[in-house]
Amino acid sequence: MTTTPFVKDTRTLTLAGGLAVLQAAIAEAERIGQPMCISVVDTGGNLLAFGRMDGSKALSVFSTRNKAVTAALSNEPTGGAHADVELQVTLAQENKWTNLIGGLPIRVNGFVLGAVAAGSGTGTQDLAVARAGARAIAGADMFEDFEPRGAEDTGIIRGSHPEKVRSAPAQDRSACATD
Repeated sequence: MTTTPFVKDTRTLTLAGGLAVLQAAIAEAERIGQPMCISVVDTGGNLLAFGRMDGSKALSVFSTRNKAVTAALSNEPTGGAHADVELQVTLAQENKWTNLIGGLPIRVNGFVLGAVAAGSGTGTQDLAVARAGARAIAGADMFEDFEPRGAEDTGIIRGSHPEKVRSAPAQDRSACATD
């Protein structure tokens, strides 16, 4: 007979926790003047709270949900996979994984409680808003050592950096949206 336990302790965000994260993220998005879509999920990637601010991008409704699910289930911020493999990993995960910057696990004392994700700004703005949301949970890891390495951060996706958008010819600007 084995002594391996068949039950383990887990922790997850509650609805009240998800709403606190959402409100903190919205406050940061308002502070920086960037309308955002924000998704908060529990440890299983199930949606707890969502907000779409006036002026945010409609497609960010979908991308923030995918960012949050990816961060919760992988226990890593989104955007950290190298650009060379992000398409292959996305396809292997049946399009349910994303490498867009802005998804952050909410991890406290080694337990992933869920995740928060923001979208509609630059990757840097999305990550800042997600971090502000995560700060609503006492002791949450801010992943300060995280370094994005995907196509969005490297500039492969034109428009992920404001200076690249400003320098694009006017007829090409419609192709500059990242999510």
